[in-house]
Amino acid sequence: MGEDVRLRAVVALAQSMAAAHTPRESWRAAAMGACEALGGSFAALSVWERDLGRLKVLVNAGDRAPDEEEFPDGETYPVHRFPEITEFLHEQWAGGGAPRAWVETAGGPTVDESGGHGYSHHRVDALRRRGRGCCVVAPIVLHGRAWGELYVARAAERPVFGRDDADFATVVASVVAAGIAQQERLEEVRRLAFTDPLTGLANRRAVDVRLDAAIERYREDRSVVSLVVCDLNGLKKVNDTLGHATGDRLLERFGSVLSLCGAMLPGALAARLGGDEFCLLTVGHSADDVVKVAEELCQRAGELKLGEGVACGVASTGDPIGPVRSARRLFRLADAAQYRAKAARSRGPVVAGRDDTVLPLADTPPATSQDRRRFRDAPP
Repeated sequence: MGEDVRLRAVVALAQSMAAAHTPRESWRAAAMGACEALGGSFAALSVWERDLGRLKVLVNAGDRAPDEEEFPDGETYPVHRFPEITEFLHEQWAGGGAPRAWVETAGGPTVDESGGHGYSHHRVDALRRRGRGCCVVAPIVLHGRAWGELYVARAAERPVFGRDDADFATVVASVVAAGIAQQERLEEVRRLAFTDPLTGLANRRAVDVRLDAAIERYREDRSVVSLVVCDLNGLKKVNDTLGHATGDRLLERFGSVLSLCGAMLPGALAARLGGDEFCLLTVGHSADDVVKVAEELCQRAGELKLGEGVACGVASTGDPIGPVRSARRLFRLADAAQYRAKAARSRGPVVAGRDDTVLPLADTPPATSQDRRRFRDAPP
């Protein structure tokens, strides 16, 4: 393969990883780009899970064998069966060497100018079992540590990888590492943008995005969308008498309770809207199931040592609440139910549609000044 062709392949790989929107898309782009750049028939990207002592395959790309899934859930290999990666880290790199790829063949050990990395019978067995003739393995180094490996194989009838191919695989692995680092930075930005820093729950922005999508799905297939809005009682008193640090602990503790209860409804989004306001958003669960979880939430909140329980309102398209044409409408209903629960000092949730006093008209203003701020810029 000519230098110009290889250069273009590397540029294409970098561009495809940069264009990826999710980690999976990035992994696939890395494997497919490496496979093409090195003239392989198959490629895999694996991460070294140090705490578990294993290599976990993230993606298999190209001509996969029957037992190879594109994104396997449980394809892992104990590192002691493939010691080259740890030997590379502790013996070669630590001694001042640079990351270098190596070649394995179905025929057994090979010797090159550098002396090679030795013979891994597990890799050779895998090559033979899957009808492949050779592979090149390149360590991926990220943030100064061995992150995992890039594996590219050729079919049995193809030429065996040489030292030049291994050297080029080292370059490809460095490009892949840069792409992974970029994806990790983007994921961290996304996480921070949609996460409440104090509780670790989703934030209001995440709720808005998810609720808009949920209402769109409700319009399409009538999937039940439910919203549980909670106001943590007694937070101001805790802040005034025990300090804001204690108030923060109350918020964190209730956030954990909300997360636990949300887990009873698989797929539910647990969020802190701001201040002492929280919510659960579910799609596809019956209104009765959501109400039961809301009752559990109220009970657990009442058992917290700090605070004075929670005021909880529920609104669900599975109840007779009239037309729900927007996320704003469902939020208004849930919030009005929550306000009713707070005014009545209810120990359990108040449910819109099961009490006609919590069904505001479409143009009725929100119940509190805080609600007016919340809905001021909301879409109709």
